[in-house]
Amino acid sequence: MKIRLSLTLLLSFLLSIATNAQIRLPKIIGSNMVLQRNQPVPVWGWVGAGKSVRVKFAGQQKGAVANADGYWKVMLSPLTTSDKPQNMIITSDTSKIELTNILVGEVWLGGGQSNMEYLMKLQHAKPGKGIDSAALELSSHNPQIRLFKVDKKLSLPDVTTTGWNESGGVALEQFSAPAYYFAKCLYNTLHVPIGMIASSWGGSRIEPWTPASAYQALPAFKSDMAVKPLMIDSMVPGKNYESMIHPLAPFALHGFIWYQGESNCSINDSLRYADKYQALVDSWRKVWNNDKLPFYSVLIAPHTYTKRKDHVKHTPLTLPQFWEAQVLALKIPYTEMINVSDLVDKVTDIHPSYKWEVGRRLALVALAKDYGYKKTVYSGPRYKSMQIKGDKVILQFDNAKGLKTNDGKAVDNFSIAGADGNFVPAVAEINGNTVVLSSPDVSKPVNVRFAWIETAMPNLVNSAGLPAFPFRTNGNSWSYVKSN
Repeated sequence: MKIRLSLTLLLSFLLSIATNAQIRLPKIIGSNMVLQRNQPVPVWGWVGAGKSVRVKFAGQQKGAVANADGYWKVMLSPLTTSDKPQNMIITSDTSKIELTNILVGEVWLGGGQSNMEYLMKLQHAKPGKGIDSAALELSSHNPQIRLFKVDKKLSLPDVTTTGWNESGGVALEQFSAPAYYFAKCLYNTLHVPIGMIASSWGGSRIEPWTPASAYQALPAFKSDMAVKPLMIDSMVPGKNYESMIHPLAPFALHGFIWYQGESNCSINDSLRYADKYQALVDSWRKVWNNDKLPFYSVLIAPHTYTKRKDHVKHTPLTLPQFWEAQVLALKIPYTEMINVSDLVDKVTDIHPSYKWEVGRRLALVALAKDYGYKKTVYSGPRYKSMQIKGDKVILQFDNAKGLKTNDGKAVDNFSIAGADGNFVPAVAEINGNTVVLSSPDVSKPVNVRFAWIETAMPNLVNSAGLPAFPFRTNGNSWSYVKSN
């Protein structure tokens, strides 16, 4: 019996030595991947402590020695764009890994809750809006777009995934629709390989996507730090981050797109969401060691929160106040936001249609901000200033070239109030790049609201057909963002 036990222990020991001697890679590094061009590219993994590792790719050969924990990392010098598949060879004294079908181009990561997670196979084309067809898209195959989906698993120390796949088939069916269409739009314009990473979880709040350390670093959460265990508005921070974001770093990428907020709106989070968004952005940029990585998000869509059976009570203004918090988050450098208020068929559905248009609008931001397409219109009209002349209000907007309505009808969803604060519907007329408001019930206007109710789907757009953002002049969130 003792001999048998000794043999078992010996075999286990030898197996442990053999396993530790083998090179292991994080799942984000694999065959079919796209590597980010024009910046240093980290390649890392684990092997036996003290062992040497060599990485060979695109004419480069870099080496590293594993530390006491077996961790190693090499930095490839910036790579040039390549749409021709290449192989990467990683070797040590005792093992070798060859990764195949690798391209070099642009890499982005998309995160959020169900509207980002929304699968391609669930997306349906509908007449009247958009020009794409999910059914046709699902039958396509584009080897220049590569998809990496992080599964909804809280598994450590690495993500759960099927790895990198060429766009098509089951990989495309199971992928985020907004993230895919973002990648597709970039590819159609840039004509370079696109790698798209999707890591989302339906119904998730922002707190689980942010590590506790990020909240500890911000004065806005000082009072939360006094309570143990740490909770941010009854939510444990960081579990999604630790399992579904942190293991992906420091894989080289260009930036992030983010579609989340509905679950935070459901807890009336308008007072804290901007600070939570700051913590999220700070933490993701920190783990990638780049405080300038772009972060582009979506203003959540009109929805009847007042009809939801949440734990808190909502009013028709709950959502507009949350929109204001989202806009305030734009004070963070290298962030932007799109508006999707015109992409809703039913305000009772928290998952608006036309995800291809969501992805396209996010891509317009990236093209304008990151890829030199300076003339690209990426935003709808945004409130700039107000001038009162007698009983009229003249509104100035940014991104206002070619103001019009998207249905050919009179401009809607404006209201004005006098000193009494009683808002009434306003008659709105487009005058060049301005909108002039008046009401027979308000002789001395003081403030304006636009689309300031949860069901608002206003018809004011610019020449690019992009919808105007909601605002209130007594909140002045756009002016605050511009002043910072």
